[in-house]
Amino acid sequence: MKNSLVNLYPLTKFYFALFIAATVIIVPNYVFAFAWFLVLVLIAVAAGVAKSFLSFILKTLVILLVIVFLMQLFFYPGEEVLASWWIFEVSREGLNYGLTLTSRILAIGSAFILFFRIVEVKDFVKSLEDAGMPSAGAYVVLSTLQIIPEMRRQSNTIMEAQKTRGVETEGSIITRAKAFFPTLTPLILSSIASTEERAITLEARAFSAPGKKTSLHKLTKRPIDRVLPWIYIIIVIGLIIWRVF
Repeated sequence: MKNSLVNLYPLTKFYFALFIAATVIIVPNYVFAFAWFLVLVLIAVAAGVAKSFLSFILKTLVILLVIVFLMQLFFYPGEEVLASWWIFEVSREGLNYGLTLTSRILAIGSAFILFFRIVEVKDFVKSLEDAGMPSAGAYVVLSTLQIIPEMRRQSNTIMEAQKTRGVETEGSIITRAKAFFPTLTPLILSSIASTEERAITLEARAFSAPGKKTSLHKLTKRPIDRVLPWIYIIIVIGLIIWRVF
């Protein structure tokens, strides 16, 4: 199963993430959305990325989900009050809406987190280019997806350099803040320099030259990659019809 997941076309995996997002929005049931999250965990286990997948969710989504759930739980208007304390009231409507909203955020966020765990950025951008996206647009997507990891690597390099000069970079929050702010100037300057270097490299490779371009990086689309998107569309249309009627 691991090989089958890895060998799927990048856009097929992206369509799967969009499919999950569409279904959890159409179906107003938090059990359905939480079930999708469990499916994503199983897929992550099968693909061998469960540890990084769950770790990233804990670092990024959990705090957001807790805040959103508590806000809806205590402040969403409802008639059936389950509990009250001081100015706070917990209603059944607020509880249901909080679970529905957080389950949707969890399912959609987890779907795209898993997507970028099992798909390399260069493969995703190449699939977009093969689908008809202009080279300039594909480069914008690529640079946007890579800017945060690149700045993180540059920041770590600068912090290590500061540490070798005797600057304290570890300890309390105040100590870390004092060490972080002096790194902003070299970080910004290095980012500008790297942007200029990329522009020169692209022009050296005739990026803006007219005419059809070829690529050494090739992606293979199998028959299943042509069938699955249509299955997603049919299921989504069926769910919409079910909701309406």
